Amino acid sequence: MELEEVLSSKLRMKILKIIYKSGQPNISDIARQANSNFASTAEHLKFLEAEGILQVHLYGRVRLYKFKEGSAKAKAVQNLIQVWEQSK
Repeated sequence: MELEEVLSSKLRMKILKIIYKSGQPNISDIARQANSNFASTAEHLKFLEAEGILQVHLYGRVRLYKFKEGSAKAKAVQNLIQVWEQSK
């Protein structure tokens, strides 16, 4: 997948920023903070997980998301968000 496709969605970028700031939120928390519905949020999370940017931890029925450890893509996205947020 091309970089443009991964970062082209406003909702995907909101999701990444929420996870960056929150650490390990669940889908409902992410959807609420992003002002999105559960299904759309879950679809974007699945996409980001498939791209190797996010990883999911299951605790019973609860799915918690965080940046994938050891992933160059995840580290690059985190660095981008960090630089962008610091320059505000």
